[in-house]
Amino acid sequence: PKMKEDNCLHAALICLVMLYYSHALTTEKLNHTRPSLHGHHEKGKEGQVLHRSKRGWVWNQFFVIEEYTGPDPVLVGRLHSDIDSGDGNIKYILSGEGAGIIFVIDDKSGNIHATKTLDREERAQYTLTAQAVDRNTNRPLEPPSEFIVKVQDINDNPPEFLHENYHANVPERSNVGTSVIQVTASDADDPTYGNSAKLVYSILEGQPYFSVEAQTGIIRTALPNMDREAKEEYHVVIQAKDMGGHMGGLSGTTKVTITLTDVNDNPPKFPQSVYQMSVSEAAVPGEEVGRVKAKDPDIGENGLVAYSIIDGDGMDMFEITTDYETQEGVVKLKKLLDFETKKSYSLKVEAANVHIDPKFISNGPFKDTVTVKISVEDADEPPVFLKPSYIFEVQENAASGTVVGKVHAKDPDAANSAIRYSIDRHTDLERYFVINAEDGNIKTIKALDREEIAWHNISVFAVEVHKQHQEAKVPVAIKVVDVNDNAPKFAAAYEAFVCENARSNQQFITISADDKDESANGPRFIFSLPPEIIHNPNFTLRDNRDNTASVLVRREGFSRQKQDLYLLPIVISDGGVPPMSSTNTLTIRVCGCDSNGSLLSCNAEAYILNAGLSTGALIAILACIVILLVIVVLFVTLKRQKKEPLIVFEEEDVRENIITYDDEGGGEEDTEAFDIATLQNPDGINGFIPRKDIKPEYQYMPRPGLRPAPNSVDVDDFINTRIQEADNDPTAPPYDSIQIYGYEGRGSVAGSLSSLESATTDSDLDYDYLQNWGPRFKKLADLYGSKDTFDDDS
Repeated sequence: PKMKEDNCLHAALICLVMLYYSHALTTEKLNHTRPSLHGHHEKGKEGQVLHRSKRGWVWNQFFVIEEYTGPDPVLVGRLHSDIDSGDGNIKYILSGEGAGIIFVIDDKSGNIHATKTLDREERAQYTLTAQAVDRNTNRPLEPPSEFIVKVQDINDNPPEFLHENYHANVPERSNVGTSVIQVTASDADDPTYGNSAKLVYSILEGQPYFSVEAQTGIIRTALPNMDREAKEEYHVVIQAKDMGGHMGGLSGTTKVTITLTDVNDNPPKFPQSVYQMSVSEAAVPGEEVGRVKAKDPDIGENGLVAYSIIDGDGMDMFEITTDYETQEGVVKLKKLLDFETKKSYSLKVEAANVHIDPKFISNGPFKDTVTVKISVEDADEPPVFLKPSYIFEVQENAASGTVVGKVHAKDPDAANSAIRYSIDRHTDLERYFVINAEDGNIKTIKALDREEIAWHNISVFAVEVHKQHQEAKVPVAIKVVDVNDNAPKFAAAYEAFVCENARSNQQFITISADDKDESANGPRFIFSLPPEIIHNPNFTLRDNRDNTASVLVRREGFSRQKQDLYLLPIVISDGGVPPMSSTNTLTIRVCGCDSNGSLLSCNAEAYILNAGLSTGALIAILACIVILLVIVVLFVTLKRQKKEPLIVFEEEDVRENIITYDDEGGGEEDTEAFDIATLQNPDGINGFIPRKDIKPEYQYMPRPGLRPAPNSVDVDDFINTRIQEADNDPTAPPYDSIQIYGYEGRGSVAGSLSSLESATTDSDLDYDYLQNWGPRFKKLADLYGSKDTFDDDS
């Protein structure tokens, strides 16, 4: 009903405004239409003639109200020229923005009408041009003139906010008047005319928690101590109304969601006063016992809680840490527990905020306490040794079965079971010790040597007799006590040198000793000569009393030719109880020295050789030997190069010797001309082939008279002679010479097989195919296949 009433009032107001502006425009139009033609005269009221040098358009602004919805076009104004006598000869023309579409003019009367509804928010004004012309000739009677039509605003646009929804935060418990957010609305109406765009803000929803400033739209808190834990989110509706908020104005609304942010205004609080927990005595340190939690309604860092133990008889046995993910206090075991010693503990735990806001310190204290009672549960525990470790001592070289020490363990449970002991053999691989399983006595099995192993580290197990799985282990360190069982010896393998020209009482070496025993059975060392050579004529010994001794020359004039090596026995005794001693031999060489005492040579043979030959002579002898060796090597090399090779190469094959005769055999029918069997080597048939690489036992000399005469034509005799010579010559090669004859004889059915005469005949045979027969026929291919080449060259 209220909205309907506002709309009716709004429509009535629009009608009144339209009537008012129509009357004003008509009056203004009549007041602004003036004559404007040149050279025309107008009579005054009293008959006098007024002369005007120039008459023209007098224009001004026209106004038209927006959103007019009447049945007839709106009369904007009237244009009239003073030269218009009303006879219809003048024609008015309108041009410009919206001319002919929005604005039309009556070309006779000059009345301008708006044919369409105008919206100022779309366009606030229009610029038009008017001109008067002759209706018949269209000749301009006056120059064109511009005027403006302004669209008069009405309140037709409600206010609109920039955002449909706003979100804002404000701390809880803020003071009254704390600014939250500013909302802004805009109105499309003309702000320069009336109150159409004058906005006033008000709150429709959200009281009494918030308020809004009417002119600025700033939302502020209206109640003190708003608690986020009670209500976190508020929905506020803000209205913006134009017309200065008066009746009939248009309005728009927006929603604002306001969230209270948290502050630390609540202390932590335990939900109960006592926590009950239990833990087994077998638990190890660091194991979790239980958890406590204090509730803090604050969130984020304002709700962080830290836990601590501030009192109780279990402060030394337990500790508490904070789980910041769950905000719980975790009670953990700090030390081992013993049910038989103490069965329960009590703790006082405090929970306090980590971050405290000074503004709300008066709401404190921001902490709370709770009692935690912990009961210890009995567990089947393994045996416990009375000591965490044992250290025993035993003398080295002690007899087998010597008692080293005793370990003892007991069952901490109420049953107090019997205990059995054993040695971990992984720690006593050589089995030096054994333990009595009943009482824990440890004894030796072998003699111990401190110089070999000074400490033995073994482990002893203790198990319950009836519960073998309950086992304890303890380390046992056994120290082998030193006894004086090692005599001192030279600290190094000493070898002394004394010059032939050494002076009497001259020191030439200092010696020291070393003892494998401990210092109590070692130094101080005493050096001396054996009693039988205490009056040694060559050398004497001086104990320096600092665990060293000096050896001195007793006489002068040593000679390498007479004696170049001396052996001096030295007795060394230690300071142990009882003392140990040993005799060590010092080797002393006699050497040649220069006048300054620097060694030159300690070799007797080298000394004798230098007396007969100089260094230059030795070098010359060595050079001669090298030259002789070089000559021998060259001779042997040349001899090998001249030696005939053992293998007969293909180029030297005697079978390639071609012997040509002037006659030809009788062919196949001639069985007496030549017997091929005579060419066979009788030795080769028997498997014996003379070797060319073996020197014959005798040199064969061919008998004279066996070789046929050069002009002999008895081929058979010639071949037999050559065969006889080859068979009797051990130096002949292991094959026969090939004999080739230049004739074949006559009467052969197959014809001639020789190719010797084919070169003189015109043969049509083509031997090019020999090129494809491989390397074995290469020579034949070269001889016969290259015939054309030879012809071309000639």
